Amino acid sequence: MIRRTILEWEAIRYGDAVDEIPAHAADRIAAVAAASPLAGRGGGGVLEHGRKALRARGVVGVIATGGNALEILPKIDIPGEDGERATGSIRRRLVHMLAVALDLKIDAGQVTALDWQRETLLEILIRLFSEKLVDAVRQGMPRRYVEHADDLPALRGRLNITRQFTTLAVEPSRLACRYDALTPDIALNRIMKAAVTRLSGIARTTDNQRRLRELAFAYADIADVPVSALRWGDVVLDRTNGRWRELLNLARLLLGERFQTTSAGGSDGFSLLFEMNTLFEEYIARMLKRALSDTDLRVVSQGGRLYCLETEDRRQVFQTRPDILIKRGDVVLQVIDTKWKRIAARIDDPKRGVSQADVYQMMAYGRLYRCGRLTLMYPHHHQVGCEEGLIGGYTVTSSTDHLELFSIDVSRGDNVRERLAAACSSHLLEARVSLTGQ
Repeated sequence: MIRRTILEWEAIRYGDAVDEIPAHAADRIAAVAAASPLAGRGGGGVLEHGRKALRARGVVGVIATGGNALEILPKIDIPGEDGERATGSIRRRLVHMLAVALDLKIDAGQVTALDWQRETLLEILIRLFSEKLVDAVRQGMPRRYVEHADDLPALRGRLNITRQFTTLAVEPSRLACRYDALTPDIALNRIMKAAVTRLSGIARTTDNQRRLRELAFAYADIADVPVSALRWGDVVLDRTNGRWRELLNLARLLLGERFQTTSAGGSDGFSLLFEMNTLFEEYIARMLKRALSDTDLRVVSQGGRLYCLETEDRRQVFQTRPDILIKRGDVVLQVIDTKWKRIAARIDDPKRGVSQADVYQMMAYGRLYRCGRLTLMYPHHHQVGCEEGLIGGYTVTSSTDHLELFSIDVSRGDNVRERLAAACSSHLLEARVSLTGQ
């Protein structure tokens, strides 16, 4: 199996060297990437398929076909580490971001440092899922009472009067029965079996394959349902089976719309992909909600939805959806837009690489939402030229609105909520004063 790892926006050349990829494998991988929903209309949103190399874009994950795999990781600076150690740490941080953004309670404590360095993101997620599922099945597979309808020689449950005196009127030896039976063949277990079946054809490590074979045997009596026909809405989680919530979320990740099997270039392939802009936005929004949970402030993600313009007949057009709104009651105190971009301190660029379009967008948000505090939030890296936190502040010309640039170091897993709360420090102070006054 040929396996290569690159960072987003990096290129990998064709060839037989250790840091290259064979041309035939590159063609197959590029075809699978082009079939992804994240590839866009032209099919180049995941990988640029050049004459001499494949170049990653702002999408991370794993693309594989025919025993060949290309792993794309986010560009995150890990201080004091390089090579395989840095790659392993980036995988760990990416799994953490996925867990927060997708509401997955993943305990990666059993994954050793060597595993983070040696296995791809996909194999690590398969390991976390299969280990957790093995433990859950050993404690007992969930069962529920399901209503059955059958024609039996003796009465069981209650009699279906309508069917008995119509369809079975000429066959009095059979009784039309309706009864409840306790069965494991329920929606939750069918989803788990679908995940096990799908991952069994994908896993490459010996341990993952062994666990999935054990699970396939345990789920042998559960009905096979195609992924497209799974009834997610029929899953009932209550106090008796609440421990399965994490597994359900992991299965949704591995079977969801971001994960797809395709047939590209005559060979089967698959991809597990995430757009970093979206992932960063969801991660920041959820961490801010946790940071402000004990205050009177609310975090609203993808809210607002005010329109920029009106036509002559009063129709509204150009709806806005700021990434994050910090609100107290109905009043917007702060608008935050997240940008997965690497801005840097440069003598020849006083704008620090901040996009002019992003500034215009924030000025429009300030006007529409009547908010004077506007924040552009970026991932922190060593070229920023200062410590994590406030990078720079500007006053919007001819107004009292203030635009600030803020960075958050996603390579650090410690005190993320407290560090993010610094972006809302003035509101937090007001909130705590207010709560103390009460």
